[in-house]
Amino acid sequence: MTTAPKALKDLVQNFHNKTAIIGIIGMGYVGLPLALRYAEAGFKVVGLDINSDYVNRINASQSYITHIPAEKIESAVKSKKLVATLDYQELQSCDAIIICVPTPLSKHRDPDLSYVINTTDAILPHLRAGQIVSLESTTYPGTTDEELLPRLESRGFKVGRDLFLVFSPEREDPGNPKFHTQTIPKVCGGVTPQCLELGIALYSGVIDQVVPVSSTRAAEMTKLLENIHRAVNIGLVNEMKIVADKMDIDIYEVIQAAATKPFGFTAYYPGPGLGGHCIPIDPFYLTWKAKEYGMHTKFIELAGEINTSMPNWVVEKLTEALNQRLLSVKNARILVMGIAYKKNINDMRESPAVQIMEILRAKGAQIQYCDPFVPVFPKMREHQFDLTSVKFSAAEIAAYDCVLLATNHDLFDYDLLLKSAKLIVDTRGVYRTPNAKVVKA
Repeated sequence: MTTAPKALKDLVQNFHNKTAIIGIIGMGYVGLPLALRYAEAGFKVVGLDINSDYVNRINASQSYITHIPAEKIESAVKSKKLVATLDYQELQSCDAIIICVPTPLSKHRDPDLSYVINTTDAILPHLRAGQIVSLESTTYPGTTDEELLPRLESRGFKVGRDLFLVFSPEREDPGNPKFHTQTIPKVCGGVTPQCLELGIALYSGVIDQVVPVSSTRAAEMTKLLENIHRAVNIGLVNEMKIVADKMDIDIYEVIQAAATKPFGFTAYYPGPGLGGHCIPIDPFYLTWKAKEYGMHTKFIELAGEINTSMPNWVVEKLTEALNQRLLSVKNARILVMGIAYKKNINDMRESPAVQIMEILRAKGAQIQYCDPFVPVFPKMREHQFDLTSVKFSAAEIAAYDCVLLATNHDLFDYDLLLKSAKLIVDTRGVYRTPNAKVVKA
């Protein structure tokens, strides 16, 4: 079962000359763009997912992610560079197995590694000598060494000799037109120097810059630092928004003015809460792991408290606005504009808009939503609404007691919205000019 040094060099060469076959597990917001990038670069890619709808739609050259055009999938599929499958056995032919599966939190805000562990266990029967396994799912420092390494070696392989193992965190930003998979630098840490060498070879053919670090733990911590940095600064600016609101100061004016300083300041913008799979979740992976070392991550937890409280603050502002118009939240007709977690995408993960909808529904409000990127409210693990997106029109908007602007998609006609709505609660700073119809939240 031993892989000779020559075989290792041959595998590195296979990545360089693009004859290696790449297996990617998880065809979601991380795995699909990565698969398309490998296919575009000339690699043959096997995309595996347990979701038969994803598999069928890829093989039919259809896109299910807003910012990924079907034409890109069609090009990869028609050139036979990408095939999607439900069958783990297909991984036997792959030289690399890249794991891009979710890492959510449990109900008690503890790390839920079930997707990672179940996926690792599922690939074990199909491993062979001379493969590299890369975990891209965001997780706490030590996951690769403590969870994946012993599982891989339980099959009789020696990592660093027979099999190779790296952690290389995903850095996708769905819908960001400035950066894409190829241009975002890729951090990579290996269990051994040989693992790192192969990891660099794996990614350097499709990513412009690969950033090697000393270990998988350093790579895991790097990803957490990136997201914690954002979470803490968003928590700060959300708190500043509340303070500025009490003082009748426009927080967006303040941020724009501060951003003119050419050093020492980075602009972050407030909102109705945190959304997406990373920022609301990843900081708590470090919080959980730090307890093992007797550490209490005060900044992280405080930022989390502020950010998770924002949906309730928005509802309070909406309630006050209705009260001033002699209306109650109960039985009020409320239209939520935009329910994706950020603008111009259809990603619903951890969307604060949905949390606000649940709070308002619990208070007896009649909720509808308008989102061109989400025509039908999707099935979600924790949130259930039997709703479809209403038509954006003057007559439709005028029929509601309040319009809650939760996600500021570019497709919305904001002039028409302002003209037609009776009341707008703006959580995104779209309307900067004072208007009796608009309440900032």
